Amino acid sequence: MHSGKPKKVWPVVQVAAGNLLEMYDFTVFGYYAAAIGRAFFPGGSEYASLMKSLMTFGAGYLMRPLGAVLLGAYIDHAGRRKGLLLTLGLMAVGTLSIACVPNYEVIGIVAPLLVLLGRLVQGLSAGVELGGVSVYLSEIATPGNKGFFVAWQSASQQVAVMLAAVVGLILSQQLTPAEMTQWGWRIPLLVGCAILPFLYMMRRSLQETEEFAQRTHRPTPSMILRSLVANRRIVLPAVLIVALSNVGFYLITAYTPTFGEKTLRLNNTSVQVVLLCVGFSNFIWLPVMGALSDRIGRRKLLGGAAALILLTSYPVMLWLAASPSFSRLLLTELWVSFMYSAYNGAMVVYLVEIMPVDVRTAGFSVAYSVSAAIFGGFTPAICTYMIEQTGNRAFPGIWLSLAGGVAFLALALLRRHRLHSH
Repeated sequence: MHSGKPKKVWPVVQVAAGNLLEMYDFTVFGYYAAAIGRAFFPGGSEYASLMKSLMTFGAGYLMRPLGAVLLGAYIDHAGRRKGLLLTLGLMAVGTLSIACVPNYEVIGIVAPLLVLLGRLVQGLSAGVELGGVSVYLSEIATPGNKGFFVAWQSASQQVAVMLAAVVGLILSQQLTPAEMTQWGWRIPLLVGCAILPFLYMMRRSLQETEEFAQRTHRPTPSMILRSLVANRRIVLPAVLIVALSNVGFYLITAYTPTFGEKTLRLNNTSVQVVLLCVGFSNFIWLPVMGALSDRIGRRKLLGGAAALILLTSYPVMLWLAASPSFSRLLLTELWVSFMYSAYNGAMVVYLVEIMPVDVRTAGFSVAYSVSAAIFGGFTPAICTYMIEQTGNRAFPGIWLSLAGGVAFLALALLRRHRLHSH
């Protein structure tokens, strides 16, 4: 049986398109954290309301491990296609609720509670979306191209980064900062909701993967949970391996508007242009690095990228903080984007490959989402807090280097572990 690549292109587009929207809806909250903070979390100071908003952004990630276990077990039991439709529906509910909640002045304490609830539903969905998509892509990949295929999971997220930046650029040209704060920030969320019906139509016609369809034994959710516990020696180091990818991604995407405007005092248009360039850079590098990992091996690329991040992140951030400008922010973020893509291009497929087949989605999703809950989602809040406390505007570089060191340690822990797949 020789299914050529053209036959595979449409399923890749179908799966990746849904993933794009999941990540668009999930990260737009981070872009407009300051405005959302003012609308729903009035505090004694701008810093206080921003911190509450960023903590709510992070709270969505606390639901991801739960989503990973519950929905991951469902996907490993009921099938890849059904699960990917369910996650899309949940994300729609969460996003719509955040977009439509009236401000704090209108309904008081109910407003932040509803926003938090919407964020938690988004988190539940996102907990398994990445795992479901990555496993689906790995199972339909042509021989020898698994890294390239799976890299489109992350690459599709970059289209979301670019889409959010374009919407942000248009809005910053059309609306005054006051209008943006009052109601303009709702528009990007509503744009996300408007695309949903099209994505649902695309996903509905997805075929189940042959690999899953051919399996005679389908474990129950309780068997999957037992297997996850039994495989903790793989799942726990995997959490640390994902940490670097999460920190890198959220630093150069969700945190950039807050960092660029509030910390570096650059204007909104400059920051949105940087975001657009970062999304494009990631989109180009991720599949290239995925393909490179198919040629030279996953571990070589992972180790090299982690070392580069460990050594260069802080010096580059110091250079940016010393004299902030549009060009310095752009160069710094493009460098981090290159390192992040080199690491992530190998990491996602590596994670799929080290998971035992019967818990592939759940194992991947648990590792990914626990890591996102600890390291990724709270990266904007941690960096904002530490810059405020220490006065060191280059702190994000320290945080990224730390994640590089953690990844190195985790790779060493997994070194003795044989790959489950060949």
